[in-house]
Amino acid sequence: MKRLLTGLLLAALGMATAQAQETIALNTGDLTSPRLNADGTATFSLFAPEATRVEIEGDFTPTRKIQTPMGEMEQPGRAALTKDAQGVWSWTSGVLPPELHTYSFYVDGVRMNDPANVYMLRDIASYQSYFLVDGELSANYFVRNVPHGTVSKVWYPAPKLGMEERRLTVYTPAGYADHPERHYPVLYLLHGAGGDENAWTELGRAAQILDNLIAQGKAEPMIVVMPNGNGAQKAAPGEYENAMYKPSFLNPKTMEGTIEVAFADLVAWVDAHYRTLADKSHRAIAGLSMGGFHSLYISANNPQTFGYVGLFSAAVNRMGKGPNDHIYQHLDQKLAAQFNPAPKLYYIAIGRADFLYADNVDFRQRLDRQGYRYEYVETDGGHIWRNWRIYLNQFATKLFK
Repeated sequence: MKRLLTGLLLAALGMATAQAQETIALNTGDLTSPRLNADGTATFSLFAPEATRVEIEGDFTPTRKIQTPMGEMEQPGRAALTKDAQGVWSWTSGVLPPELHTYSFYVDGVRMNDPANVYMLRDIASYQSYFLVDGELSANYFVRNVPHGTVSKVWYPAPKLGMEERRLTVYTPAGYADHPERHYPVLYLLHGAGGDENAWTELGRAAQILDNLIAQGKAEPMIVVMPNGNGAQKAAPGEYENAMYKPSFLNPKTMEGTIEVAFADLVAWVDAHYRTLADKSHRAIAGLSMGGFHSLYISANNPQTFGYVGLFSAAVNRMGKGPNDHIYQHLDQKLAAQFNPAPKLYYIAIGRADFLYADNVDFRQRLDRQGYRYEYVETDGGHIWRNWRIYLNQFATKLFK
């Protein structure tokens, strides 16, 4: 009887395995996509025998310019795939730079991810397939055989935002739990509009970058605190009560002073719950786009709190008005206090094609008129994660020296 039951079980498992393999083959055409080629190109394939047109859109396809509420922006264009006799559509890119690359397919006009590629990233309200190309520029984006830090999702009280609890992402470096006598500097790392506390670890590869830089001795071991910059949200969409909604680029309580007013409470909570070096020379703040806007005004309103400031493609201009308008008033006087004495590092970085480029020129001229010292980095490209990962790579090596 046992032999019979064992035989039936093995047969059932075999049938289930065969069905699973058939399902995979039906969905993907048993394809590898993308396939990284020896010449540095990549070939993308999609099994869609009934489709009449298939295109690919990625950060490596020809760009196009579009008008947005924020101004003219460069966006990826599309390239057409070619269909073979078996119903497989394919396209081969040019030589790809070392980078984390994202892309989507369009099948008869309908956007979809690559069914042969399980790796996906959410950016605001959409998912894209992604892959990594290794090289000098992207070396720190990979998980390497180095000591790894810990990424935690942590809840903290936020009374000034009207919430009993709110979520943070916190990176603690390798060895943090093993050395209770050691205290660490802190980097507050802020996301852009439409993002949340998941953005820097998922899209920005922050944990991999810090792990690798620290292991190489290029960055000091540090705690990295990544809060949610949307003052009306407790956490990322879908990860708190009544939060199953479509994420949006524009969210309430973002650039009207609420986050800036509440930030001091967050810093105090982190200092009370982590082994921090709780002084200006061991505290940094940096952010991209909206997070750069927050970093500018949080640091200017708290001149004795942050010894290092990073503005990555920062939305430096005031975007709206609200009950906390005092946060944005008298900026020249606040900068004078912040630069007396100057921060150890005031870092400004932006891409030449960024729609915020002119605003950043104006802001740098404002600093120049007063003789304030800062470090400026200009890169190719626009308002894109490719640049923000570069800036974090650079900025982190300059902290707490």
